[in-house]
Amino acid sequence: MSAAPAAALAPVLTPSLRRAVVVAVLAAALPLLLHLPEMVGMGIGAVAVVSGWSALRKPLPLALRLLLVVVITGALLVEFGFRVGRDAGSALMLSMLMLKLSELREFDDAKRVVAYALFAPFAAFLQDQGPITLALGLFAALGVLLAMGRLAKAPSAGHPLRREIRDLGRSALLALPLALVGYWLFPRLPTPLWGLPENAVARTGISETMSPGDWLDMVGDDRPAFRVRFEGPIPDVRTMYWRGPVLGRFDGRTWSRLERFAGIQPPELPRDADALAYTLTIEPTEKRYVFALESPSDWPSSLDMGADATLRSRMPLRSVSQFQLRASAPRAFQPALDAQLRRAYLALPDEFNPRTLERAGEWRSLARDDRAYIDRVLAWFNAEHSYSITAPPLGRHTADEFLFDTQEGFCEHFSSAFVILMRGAGIPARVVTGYAGGERNRMGDYWVVRQLNAHAWAEVWLEGTGWIRVDPTAAVAPERVFDTVYDLDGGGFSNAFRPVFDLGDSVREAWNNFIVGYDAVRQNKLLQSLGWKDPDPLAVGQAFVIAAGIALGLTLLVLMWPPKGERDPLMRAWRGFLKRWAIRGIEKRSDETAEAFLQRLRSGANTPGAADEAEALVRRFIAIRYAPSAANGGAESERAALAEALKRYRPR
Repeated sequence: MSAAPAAALAPVLTPSLRRAVVVAVLAAALPLLLHLPEMVGMGIGAVAVVSGWSALRKPLPLALRLLLVVVITGALLVEFGFRVGRDAGSALMLSMLMLKLSELREFDDAKRVVAYALFAPFAAFLQDQGPITLALGLFAALGVLLAMGRLAKAPSAGHPLRREIRDLGRSALLALPLALVGYWLFPRLPTPLWGLPENAVARTGISETMSPGDWLDMVGDDRPAFRVRFEGPIPDVRTMYWRGPVLGRFDGRTWSRLERFAGIQPPELPRDADALAYTLTIEPTEKRYVFALESPSDWPSSLDMGADATLRSRMPLRSVSQFQLRASAPRAFQPALDAQLRRAYLALPDEFNPRTLERAGEWRSLARDDRAYIDRVLAWFNAEHSYSITAPPLGRHTADEFLFDTQEGFCEHFSSAFVILMRGAGIPARVVTGYAGGERNRMGDYWVVRQLNAHAWAEVWLEGTGWIRVDPTAAVAPERVFDTVYDLDGGGFSNAFRPVFDLGDSVREAWNNFIVGYDAVRQNKLLQSLGWKDPDPLAVGQAFVIAAGIALGLTLLVLMWPPKGERDPLMRAWRGFLKRWAIRGIEKRSDETAEAFLQRLRSGANTPGAADEAEALVRRFIAIRYAPSAANGGAESERAALAEALKRYRPR
């Protein structure tokens, strides 16, 4: 065979196919693009615009494409701090996918870039598993599959877009039973194979260190930290202190955790018979802290109580995690303090905050007891200090400058200075970080605690009593401790659309509970409800194989079921054409070709000119049906026109 005929048969990348490919690739990129860091997303978006234009108009020169590869790779490495991990890799692959559009020339280029695009919606699920990401990912995957289908049919006439969409939807429905079986019954791992995305780790809010002024970026962060559903009476919001990292070590500026708890038993906490029961659903943090209400009295075996009375998970929280907890009424605990811990909670670095320590020694010597001293300090805070998130930065002596010079700050300033005043007076004290308050979702009847609810308070240890909570910020501005996003808005936009926001968060909460939160434990409960008394991994595998076999059998049954009628409009019109001639006595045999039938038609027609019009229709049918191409009438418009002509034709 010569090269010329082979080239003539090669499919051509028409403008309509180019548009389909560009739209499919951009749709596939969208779910992942929305979860990349802002600057990275904007940069890749700009590359997508240029490459999309290039794909539709003119390919970029090779030299320019190579330069863009080098520049983009370097920029991403700098942006991700030269960490070559999953998130940097996803961003790099997405950038290369966008650049791949700029070299769209031949038909094979289109097939490669569309196949490459499938990675993007799947990579988006490594960043987020919410309903919006799922919807965008499904839309993207279906768009890519539709483009693949159009490319596969490009050498022939293909079908109308509406029919291709219908066929794709049918195929997706056929795959749905097996997908559901895989979701519900495929053996689940206790934890994901991958960790939390790095861009999410960078936004987790509470950490194991605290310096005055560190939390400014959380003041306006309204992302949920966790959600709480109470199973009985709802406590007063002013008592909702969600305990997190306890910071006992101070280096002059930064508070951090003590590392001296090895071998020290956790304290005995009070336990009430009518303890408050609630379900805590916490967003992934890659850390182990579980922000429970103060004075927890019952918790699952996957959590441990530390020597600082804080609950921690045995595994990092890499996905949305749910815990059933109980809490007693908060009150003093641990009346006897280990000597090692007492020294640790009195320690202060040398040559820091001399004015604060002088004030602490003076006032404690004048107070009748520790409680009186605490009351005097809180009264001083209330009288001479104010709450402000625009407090100026502090220098070397953070407590001195805050207490005597600036006299304004927020919870970090107040809790840090208060603990230093306590230790300077010989009273063991520590900083406790976590969250305070929350807002009730009226639509779903649960509570949302957001990052902006992050708070720091103090605990002091009193002889014969134990640890008690003291919130120095509440002595100055109690209303600011429990502010919600709607309070901060001042009755504006957020309040006007609160029902809409509540509905959206309710959907996300339900999604977390029933979809994202479906883990190995819940899978075992499902199998128990189906008759497996104590399902082990083998039983789970057996259930999956059985259910998958049933799903595949049903799918094959549907595929093999004979269709009720001809689905192709052209073939339906052709059969009608033949039926009308059969009524006139000229019937096409099943083993007869269209050409042979045409010859019999010409010889059998008894009206002059009757076969001429029929011959023209049969010739057009043979050309479109058996040698389709845009040149010989195989275009969609020609197929539709022929089908309409065949339906209108009546033998004479």
